[in-house]
Amino acid sequence: MAIPKGQNPHHPKRGASTKVEPIRSKKAIDHIKKILKPRDRCLFILGINTAYRANELLSLRMRHVRWVEVGDVLDIKQSKTDQYRMASLNRSAVAALHEYVESAECQRRDDDEYLFQSQRSHVLRVPSVVNMVKRWCQDVGLKGNYGSHTLRKTWGYWQYKSGNAETLPRLMVAFGHASQKQTLDYLCIQAEDVKALFAMEL
Repeated sequence: MAIPKGQNPHHPKRGASTKVEPIRSKKAIDHIKKILKPRDRCLFILGINTAYRANELLSLRMRHVRWVEVGDVLDIKQSKTDQYRMASLNRSAVAALHEYVESAECQRRDDDEYLFQSQRSHVLRVPSVVNMVKRWCQDVGLKGNYGSHTLRKTWGYWQYKSGNAETLPRLMVAFGHASQKQTLDYLCIQAEDVKALFAMEL
């Protein structure tokens, strides 16, 4: 049966949902970093270190990042709330930004030009980032469903895993969620935590 033009046969049916997963393997994260070129590596590292949405990262211009140092703050307008949210830049994020900004690809760009551009010098779009993340995860052998939200979910997942009792409430605020349950569900870790409760034998 022919598929109507413009329709994606793999798109979930109306009312259905497909949960995008975080990257749960630090080995896979390191592998992805190694196989990417500067632009994509910068986008990946910023995404997993700041928890910004893809469209928020794509709104960055050269002037926002040209002279950043460790500890500097990005203040990006959130697409869902129209409010600004700050994120301090760690060493990994700054190193990735410096590598990309100093590359031949960026050296001739004006301060007002977008940081993440396509090969045709247009700003990258979210659907492109979705496909990129899927390909990166596939290239390192990850099984599951991945997309642009994988980047910020990966940040939250590892914050939760390496944190303490105060981490979950902070993540809830960072993601703008209404409850801790929503945050756990968003990070795809609620089910395995509940499973762990039943592991204890009495």
